[in-house]
Amino acid sequence: MITKLQQIRIVLVDTTHPGNIGATARAMKVMGLTRLYLVRPRHFPDAKATAMASGAADLLEQAVVCEDLAAAIGDCRLIMGASARPRTLRWPALMVREAADHVAAELQSGTEELETAMLFGTESVGLSNEQLQQCHYRIEIPTSAEYSSLNLSQAVQVVCYELRMALTATAVASDALPGTDEGLLPADQRSVESLIQRSEQLLEEIRFLHPTQPQMLLQRLRRLIVRARLEQREVSILQGIVSALLERIKPY
Repeated sequence: MITKLQQIRIVLVDTTHPGNIGATARAMKVMGLTRLYLVRPRHFPDAKATAMASGAADLLEQAVVCEDLAAAIGDCRLIMGASARPRTLRWPALMVREAADHVAAELQSGTEELETAMLFGTESVGLSNEQLQQCHYRIEIPTSAEYSSLNLSQAVQVVCYELRMALTATAVASDALPGTDEGLLPADQRSVESLIQRSEQLLEEIRFLHPTQPQMLLQRLRRLIVRARLEQREVSILQGIVSALLERIKPY
């Protein structure tokens, strides 16, 4: 179970308060998670972060700071984003306990290649639509209807607790699959993003996209591809098809 926890990274995006970074590190460490990724933190490193981390300052020292979200999740094959806000374009959503069970099931039946990311947005507004659309699922934490506001580190604590409990429950019954063909694993985010961009290029070339309002169609296309959880080999096949079509319609 401990090994599987190390395949999960907590990703904080555009964090504004360094104390929340430190409190997040503490929330992670007490549940056995150690991999913290920070995307464009406003203040880091910072003495306030270290103070709030208490005995988890080592997680801050080894935290990976990234310039953009793609660098933080490009090699991940399962990505979930915590968000309480409803969206105009509905994204596949799971309650936090269901999400943890889903992560545990995948990690316990897979290999070390199954990198998993749990995303948390900035304190004021959470994840943007664009950031959430990089995720396979949106995570919801059930809270009181009268007062639903969770501090960033509190949300991380809930998620980390549920992940630990789910992995503990499935550890004994798990039969790992060493040597699984990497082509059968869920595709990593970098490959999926490349497929989406190439597909967009193809749709532009054949003039399928409406020139004034292409974004909603592209968002729906992204949701379709992300929701499909394509295998690495399937993405390669689709990339080949898109490339062949682009080559075919190239003007002579």
